[in-house]
Amino acid sequence: MWAVTHVENELNSQPECWIRAAEQADRHRSALPEPGERVAVVGCGTSYFMAQAVAALREGAGQGETDAFAASEFPHGRSYDRVLALTRSGTTTEVLDLLGGLAGRTRTTAVTADPDTPVRTAADDLVVLDFADERSVVQTRFATTALTLLRAHLGLHSDAVVADARTALAAPLPEGLVDCTQFTFLGRGWSVGLAQEAGLKMREASRSWTEAYPAMEYRHGPISVTTAGTATWMLGTAPDGLAEQVRATGALWIEGALDPLAELVRIQRLAVAVAAARGLDPDQPRHLTRSVILAP
Repeated sequence: MWAVTHVENELNSQPECWIRAAEQADRHRSALPEPGERVAVVGCGTSYFMAQAVAALREGAGQGETDAFAASEFPHGRSYDRVLALTRSGTTTEVLDLLGGLAGRTRTTAVTADPDTPVRTAADDLVVLDFADERSVVQTRFATTALTLLRAHLGLHSDAVVADARTALAAPLPEGLVDCTQFTFLGRGWSVGLAQEAGLKMREASRSWTEAYPAMEYRHGPISVTTAGTATWMLGTAPDGLAEQVRATGALWIEGALDPLAELVRIQRLAVAVAAARGLDPDQPRHLTRSVILAP
């Protein structure tokens, strides 16, 4: 058994990181999307799923039309007032290529953990969250801290979210959860992106079989593979009757009672716990690196 991993240390620091990010929201206001702007939020991997959450939150708050794309799938035929890129490393090829292609045509903002990287000159505006940078390949605190900054920018962050994160770190995981062989994560609205990220964390850190869906879509086919040994975890408020349907399959139903972002912290803990149970090092995910940099 190895010492405490980087990912454990980093995920445990999230409440403090979120407090700092929320405090900095006003400082970065001029670099972030203004009300009424038509915005695209882009990223890769974890950052793409955070982009989905940001887009749903911003549009739901009445701040303006907001789309989310994987950086490689950005629709260049559409017109936006601003493109907001989330990139922990500041070196991801697809993000840098997109920002370079938008230069002089569309205003761009990058949120990053490392300013001493090519993204510094690739974007028009830069927001640096260096206190949330990470040593682990598996992203935890940078992603949630960037989302917290943007929630605060939209007026959607509160001290209660931080309190929920502390609860998520302190409370024991549900009994029997680590022994499950299949994990399904469900969300609604902005938490659909978080559900996708939850699945990714489990795959990266513990090589688990995971799926993620909008909660109402779960009945439209995916529930057919749910059985004993499945954990189905709801991030946010569940649709009426869904918990009963899932329990009837023999699966373990996990009701997300905390803020969905704090529920994601619980799932990060689960990923580490499952990795440990399987003898895996979550800091060394198979076939992955901290940043995807493609050769010219």
